[in-house]
Amino acid sequence: MLGKTANGLYWMYRYMERAENAARLIETGQRIALTRLNQTDKEWASVLRSGDCLQGYTATHDEMSRDLAVDWMLRSKDNPSSVVSSINAARLNARLVRTAITGEVWEAVNSAYMTLKKALGRKVSERELPSVLRLIRHHAALVRGVTHGTMLRNEIYDFARLGTFLERADNTARILDVKYYVLLPSARSVGSSIDNVQWESILRSVSARGGFRMEYGAGGGPREIADFLILDKRMPRSLAFCAGELSTNLGFLAKGGDVGQASRNKVRALENGLLSKSIDDIFRHGLHEFLQTTLKDLTAISRQIEEEFRFYA
Repeated sequence: MLGKTANGLYWMYRYMERAENAARLIETGQRIALTRLNQTDKEWASVLRSGDCLQGYTATHDEMSRDLAVDWMLRSKDNPSSVVSSINAARLNARLVRTAITGEVWEAVNSAYMTLKKALGRKVSERELPSVLRLIRHHAALVRGVTHGTMLRNEIYDFARLGTFLERADNTARILDVKYYVLLPSARSVGSSIDNVQWESILRSVSARGGFRMEYGAGGGPREIADFLILDKRMPRSLAFCAGELSTNLGFLAKGGDVGQASRNKVRALENGLLSKSIDDIFRHGLHEFLQTTLKDLTAISRQIEEEFRFYA
């Protein structure tokens, strides 16, 4: 496969996942902020920081407010990680690899673009926000479902999966970081009712509440939730699950050859290193530090994939 085609597939699915993840991050900020006793708009700087778009926001805005922050993450074309920018980029990449994807996949991506272009054509009010966030998640899920249902399990599918799971792992780490390091009111709140409600919000934001309740019932606190979202290989948005999928699809691409092995080795290093720790060790040494290191490792894996498969050749 040409590197340019592999690049288009990889980024098409990264951008679709990124659009959904931006919606999830906004929802996380909304839910957690509602539990704060002294809520201020400045807290949205924490959400923007976790979404890696604070610097761009501060460069174009003189003040911090909830409305401006949400609009920046949803609609701003100056923000390359906004939903609008991500959907536009996903559709552009889908057009570039039109002959590599099925007609159903193209129709799903184009439908997402047209629908969200209309929904985000004007500023979203606070009352409309929940339904718009659901709409974004719905169309991302539709593209994902059509991909699973119509695409051959070949190298095209493997590059699509690499983009999906790299972006998903990045998002799960960022959402966890919003909660534990940035938005927790104070050390005194750890283990309190406020703390527990915020952790519950994290589960909802990654569509993990149902799975968690199936596993733990009405029990399970912050330790179990963090373990579920980081180390449980059955949970499709956990860091361990995403790393496993990356390793599997890189293995299919390598097919016993050398191409892809360096990328796979980096993923295995992540699995055998950070993701081999117990949740108690992770908390003991600092969840924020663990998540930041994981994010750096994911960036390194992405760069290795781009270089090894000659995306820009």
